[in-house]
Formats: sequence, structure tokens, C-alpha cells
Amino acid sequence: MRVGLVGAGWVTQYHLPAWANVDGAEVVAICDPDPIALGSRANAFGITGRYPSLKDMLENIEIDALDIATPRRLHAANVRQGAARGLAMLCQKPLGVDLFEAETLVAEIGDAVPLMVHENWRFRPYYRELKRWLDEGVVGEVVSIRLDFHSSGMIPGADGLRPAIVRQPFFRSERRLLVMEVLIHHLDTLRSLFGEFDLRSARLGRSNEEIVGEDSAILSLVRRDDGVPLAVSGNLGVHGAPAAPMDQLWIFGSKGTVHLDDSTLRLFGDHPREMSFDPGASYQAAYDGAIAHFVSCLRDGARFETSAPDNLETLRLVEAAYQLSGFNPSGSF
Repeated sequence: MRVGLVGAGWVTQYHLPAWANVDGAEVVAICDPDPIALGSRANAFGITGRYPSLKDMLENIEIDALDIATPRRLHAANVRQGAARGLAMLCQKPLGVDLFEAETLVAEIGDAVPLMVHENWRFRPYYRELKRWLDEGVVGEVVSIRLDFHSSGMIPGADGLRPAIVRQPFFRSERRLLVMEVLIHHLDTLRSLFGEFDLRSARLGRSNEEIVGEDSAILSLVRRDDGVPLAVSGNLGVHGAPAAPMDQLWIFGSKGTVHLDDSTLRLFGDHPREMSFDPGASYQAAYDGAIAHFVSCLRDGARFETSAPDNLETLRLVEAAYQLSGFNPSGSF
């Protein structure tokens, strides 16, 4: 499988090692309009095919699949270019800048080409293990679910800089920030663990004038089939929290309680257990798992876990958060 990587940005440092672990697949080309980023990434991974645009790459080298790792404003256009060539595609989340653009794209592409959304949070090893625990029935009947994603990353440090913006400078200009960029991962993972949810209320806020979009969100959801409540709290400006946010997930059940504390899983109840995972290794493993899944499904003709239609369900929750909250820094959606 000859793969073309679209984009040479920060995230591709995780895409490329994942591709290197897949037997029978090779990234043979990469494109990016930034010649410095393009050269740096291509040199680091020995990629000889280097192009300033996707158009140039498609016209000058034979490939079988695209791995799209560009900013989300480019995703729909990139997917359309790949579909016109009949290529299988793995596209970073989300498929569009909003639900309307993504729905339009999915309806247009249909089943013409294989298209998987690169939503890798659910592929983290501790979430895969948690899925096995839940399938075993370790908590019994689920009573309620709570997820917190808190950090102090938007609080200036001693140097006056906000760590979250230093790490991800593009956070400054994103109109849709915390929910669309980060909590989208958690909503998708929660869907993979528990099924479909409906959003009942949302409150979004912004803590500082260095950003345009929201950096806090409180979401109240219920599971569609039985009304189990799910509370999600994301906040990047929490005093006393670490600068790097960590997942804190509680699952309360009739037989036990599960707590995911960053990368440690604990079960409390009659048969307690505990498993810890290396955080750094788990981060890369999520990319490894998503890309291996993409290739495996292509070879076997199986359905992608994070197919385009499936990912629309996650994006519908994201869109509902903005609509219900009324948070709209630009003045129009």
C-alpha cells in the first residue's frame, strides 16, 4: 500500500511512526505548503516524494491511499480531491468545520471510496482495556457516568505565558476550541464505551482574552436507550490542576465503580483490580491502533469503527453543545 501523507504539521510526528509499524504499507509521499515543515518531516522519516500541495502530489506520484492530517478547515476539500481519484482515505477529525459541512461531504461521498475518520482517542490502550472490563459486566448495571478533563494550561505561569497556548499556538484563533478540538475525542470515546447519548444542556465559557473560542464546557447528557446520566466537565483554566490535562472518568454501577485516573484503571467492589499504562507509550499506541485498524479493514473489507457516518454522531453532539449554549464569539454560526 503506497500512502500519501497530506500535511507535515505537529501531529504527523505520531502518524509516521504508526505507518512504519504496518507491514506492507509505506508512506511514499508527503505534501505541505510550508517548505521548512515539509523538508523537516520528510528528512526525519526518509520520505523522498515531496510536494507543495495535494494537487501536485496526486498528479506526480502513484498512491493507493491518503492520510489527511491538515487543519480541519481543509478536510472537506482534501477528501473531495482524494475521492475524485478513487483513493481510500484516513482523515483526521472532524470531517468539516461544522456539522453541516461534514454531513454534506458524507452524503456526497457515500460509498464511492473507503473513508475512515482518524479519531484515535478510543484506541488508547486503557480505553480498550476498559471496554473489555465493561463487556465483562464488572460494574453491573451502569447508574451514572462522569468525566472531567481539567488543567491549568490557560493560566499564565511565572513567565507570563499560558502553557496550553505555548504547546498549541493555533488555540489562539480557533472560534470553536475546547469542544470541537478536544472534548470531541471524549464524546467519541464515551460513545464507543456506552452507546449513543443525547445532549440536554451545555454551558461554554472563555477565561481570557488571548483566545477567541471557549476553554471551559459543562455538558449534561443522557444515554439514549435508558436515560443513564453522563456529566462532562472540561476546563483548561483550573487553579491547582496540572498544566497538562488528564482524563478522569468515573463509572458508577450496581456491582462496582471504575475510576480511570489519567492512565491508571481501578475497579472498586467485591473483586477489585488495578492496571496502569505508560502515558507516553499509550499516546503513540492510539495512533498505531487507529492506522493499523484502517489498513486491516481495507484488507479484510471490514467496517471502520470510526467510519464517516459513525463520526457524524459524535459531531452532532459537538454541534449541539454550541447551539444549546449559545456561545458564539464571531456573531454567526
